[in-house]
Formats: sequence, structure tokens, C-alpha cells
Amino acid sequence: MSYYDSESDWSWLFHNGLDWSTLIPLFYPKFPTEDGLESNEEVIQFQEELLKTISKWSSTSIKERAARLDKLGAGSVSNGKTIPGTDLEEIYKEAKELDLFSLPLPRKYGGMDLPQSPHFIGLAFLARACVSTSTQLAFFSAIGDMLARFGSNEVKERLIPKISSGEISGSMCLTEPGCGSDVGALKTSATPSGDGFYLLNGSKCFITNGGGGLGLVLARIKGDPEGTEGISMFLAEQVHEKKAGLNFTVTKNENKMGMHGSFTTEVVYEDTVATLIGKPRMGFKYMLHLMNGARIGVAFQSLGVLESAIKDAQKYAKERVQFGKPISELPLMQRNLEDFETELKGIRALLVDTASFFDIYQRLELKKLETGHLTEVEKQLFDSANMWTRKRTPLVKYYACEAATYLSGKVIQVFGGYGYMEEYLVERYHRDSFGPLLYEGTSQIQALMALKDLMAFIIKKPRTYFSHLFFGGVISPLEKLPQHKTIEDFSSLGRKLKRKITKLIYRTLRPKGMDLFKASKWTETEKIEKLMLHAETICEGLSYLETLRVLANHASKDEDRTKLYFDYKVLVLPRLTRIYHDWDLRNH
Repeated sequence: MSYYDSESDWSWLFHNGLDWSTLIPLFYPKFPTEDGLESNEEVIQFQEELLKTISKWSSTSIKERAARLDKLGAGSVSNGKTIPGTDLEEIYKEAKELDLFSLPLPRKYGGMDLPQSPHFIGLAFLARACVSTSTQLAFFSAIGDMLARFGSNEVKERLIPKISSGEISGSMCLTEPGCGSDVGALKTSATPSGDGFYLLNGSKCFITNGGGGLGLVLARIKGDPEGTEGISMFLAEQVHEKKAGLNFTVTKNENKMGMHGSFTTEVVYEDTVATLIGKPRMGFKYMLHLMNGARIGVAFQSLGVLESAIKDAQKYAKERVQFGKPISELPLMQRNLEDFETELKGIRALLVDTASFFDIYQRLELKKLETGHLTEVEKQLFDSANMWTRKRTPLVKYYACEAATYLSGKVIQVFGGYGYMEEYLVERYHRDSFGPLLYEGTSQIQALMALKDLMAFIIKKPRTYFSHLFFGGVISPLEKLPQHKTIEDFSSLGRKLKRKITKLIYRTLRPKGMDLFKASKWTETEKIEKLMLHAETICEGLSYLETLRVLANHASKDEDRTKLYFDYKVLVLPRLTRIYHDWDLRNH
């Protein structure tokens, strides 16, 4: 049975968790569609069939190759290029036959122009079978989307059809030796060549799929300012008509702890001919667009790891007999397995809900880029989706990735000594879980992003923010949800967490006298750095709150989802209490 069909929770979330009432008019403004679909119901059925196809492929062909990819690797590096191995090459071939690369790309460039949300869910299925494969495949559509948004017409018309058909893929070339998360410190330079092109010189490290054929490279044009404001983005093609031989070289494929089936490379640029993407000094902004989508995608990858680990643990615990009964019936093991399942379902719900916001935001942003205009209704929808996407992105990346690594480790203990052996797959799940945990920004980077977003609101409107501490209310607006016992319970929990955060911020920054509502008093470096000590626990607490928000909403739609909300509350309430205690002790 495929991954989708084996979990009734997936069907419920697909039909009820995704915001089809908003998504369908944005992607299918009139019926019949170009594909001959006649109604909303036919659109949803079509999307579901595609998802089931990806799920079945993942649970059979991809799963069967995962162990060999782990043993043999993605392939080799030869003469400056990556050479996919037999298994990866076969996967690419099958993905082409399924037309997988075209799904979210624009129709006029050979794509199917479908919503990203089902594509994200498909990524979770791929990752459940093999995280490495999900990573290699994801870079086709990710680079295609970037070119569709920010590339020139010539680039779009020439390259996106090749990506849609699976002829070529690419990479995001950001990280440099010694720079890491300090993007503004990059050293790769770009020099105008006088014919509309630029020559790149420098190197990048830890580049996933660096030999895919295309690279979106962050570099600094000679003379532009230091820091992120001076960064531009360039398109480098490994084979370019203006340069004999290879335009850039892949010098090695890293030997990693896990994810052996994906290429993680070092790339060197020596007078590499490149094309400017968009406008000069906008590279960091463009990169953030890619990373925001990538971070949500990585969260779905981690969800796939989580599912594979927990489902294997449940199966093993039912079969393993100790003390005269299956270990799944032993009280402590039973509790652990139930908690694993509750957290899995909570994270699933959070990610699916977030995917809808991202889809709405991305679709309307593309329309804004192409036409320069949104209707008043579209503008309101865009602003809301943008706010929720920005707020949720660091939270889902943080929560799903941390949970995948932590719980896959706990699952190894369900297997006991067998979990440490290669005879079972859980040791690979755990090794592979560290990839999503690290790339696209570590958990600490996500926590700082969440804190930065919170502080931006405080600095903009300190009086509004802090008045909630004294006069009640909730800091950020709750959705207008139907009245239900879970909504009331969530509102109470939300107010408590947000008041605790407000008190933490006030006690940490603590301006003097009547300066409480002056924004300048909240930006003193020493105090901000002290607050940063709590960034990760703030991010953790907000992750639980947002999951509770989604589960409360779902329970208000379907009474059968009520138990999940309260089970999840029981799971995270002690964690929230621990967080509050930590804040009190460290700010005493």
C-alpha cells in the first residue's frame, strides 16, 4: 500500500487542511481548464491522483533503491563534472516519464502550472523513501521557479523548458569557505566583461546538486558595497558558448555522515561567464525567496524522515515479543509510541496549513511581478498570506527538523541493539535527518529569524505591542475561527504564552522611566544580544502554539479531530512549562 493510502490522516489533510476554496480560483480562474477539468471537485480529484502516483512511486521504486544509494553514493566527480550513478540515473529517467519536474512550473514554458502544496506533500513521500532522492529531484523545479520569477525572457524561454523535461537541473550557490551563515562576507567577485556578461571568480562549498548544469550564484560586482546590500545574483551555466571547455568546475563531492545518495559539492569559478539575474545588488532578496520556499520544502523532507522512523517503530513494536507480549503493549513503550504518533500528526497538520499560505503568497507575488497590479481583494489576501508565510517559515523548518532528528534517535531505542545495526533502516533515517537539520539554515538561524520578525513588530509599534501586557488581549491577531471548545482552549494557551514572551522581552530590554514606548530604547545592542539567548526557546514555544492553532481550527471543522488537539496539548504543555521556568530562572 502506498504512503498516501496507508495513512487516513493524509486524505483528511489533503481534502480539508489545504485551502482549496482560495487556491482553486487563483490557479484555475475559469472552467473548463486547459486540461479539460470542469469543476472544483475535478481539480481536487486530479491533484489527488497525481499525489497518489508520486506516493506509489516513492513507496516502491524509490524505496527499493534507497539502500543502494546509501551504500554506493549518488555517483562520482570526473573532469570537473558530476556523473550520476546507475540508480540515480534510473530515478531521473522515471521522474521524466512521470513528468514530475514540470508540475509547478509555468505552462508557457512546458510546465503544468500546478499549486506547490501537493508538490510539497509529494516531497514528504519521496523523503520517506529516500531523503537523498527527494533533495536531488527538488532542485529541478526550485531553480525553474527562480528563473520564471527573476530571469530574463531569453533565459526563461531557453532554459525552463529544459528543466520541465528533465534535461537539466541546477543549484543555489551561496555558501563559501569561512563564511557559512554570514552571507554578507562572501568573496566571490563579478566583473563586467563589456558584452553584457560578467566574469565570476571564487569558490562555493557544500553546494547540493552543484553539478546539475545551472548555478544561481551569489557574488559581488567589483566596487559594490560590502555586506548583504552589495550582493547580486548570477546565472552560470556549466557549458557556455562563450567559453571553451567547462564554464565552472566541480572539484569534489563531500563524504557525508548521511544522505550519501545526494551530491554535495565544491564548485570553483575561474572567469566563469555569467548572466545577471534581475537587478544589481538584489541578490540577497532574490535568495531569500528561494530559501523561504526551500525551508518549507525541507520541513516536509523532515516530515518524511519522521514518518518513516515512527511507522517502522510501530511495526517493529507490534512484532517484537518480550516478557510474553509485544513490546507495544508494555506501558512505557505504549505511551512513547502514542506520543510519537501525536507529534507526527501535529507536525503534519502544521506543515500542510503553512503550505497553503505559501502557495497563495507565491501565486499572487508572481502576478504582481508579471502585471504590476493586484485587485484590492487580492492585495488583502496577499498581505495576509505573506504575513503568515513569513511568520511560519522559520517555525516549521525549526520544529520539523528538530523533531525528525530527536525522534529518529528515540526510535533507535525502540529497536534496542538492532536499531544500531544496518539490518534495520532506522540508523539510516537518523543519519539522514541531520542533512535537513543543517541546510537552508540551522535551527539557531531559524530561531533568530523568528525573533527578528517579532522584534521588527515591537520596534515598529512598541506602544501597541506592550499595551497587551497591561490591558490583556493577544499580541498577534487570531484567525476568526468558528466557536468551538478547542478554539476557546487555544485562545487561553495563546494568551498565556504571548504574555510570557512579552514579560521576557520587557524584563530583558527594560527601558528606563517613561521611555517604555520609544522604539529607540528597544534597539540597544547589548540588550538585544541578551534577548538572543532566548531565541531558540521562543521559537520552540511559538512552534507549539502555531501547531495548536492549526489543530484547534481543524477540530472546529471536524469533531473527530478534537481528541488530537487535546492529546497534542497534553504532550506540549510540560514543554511550555519548562520554557517558562527557563525564562524566569535566567532573568531572575
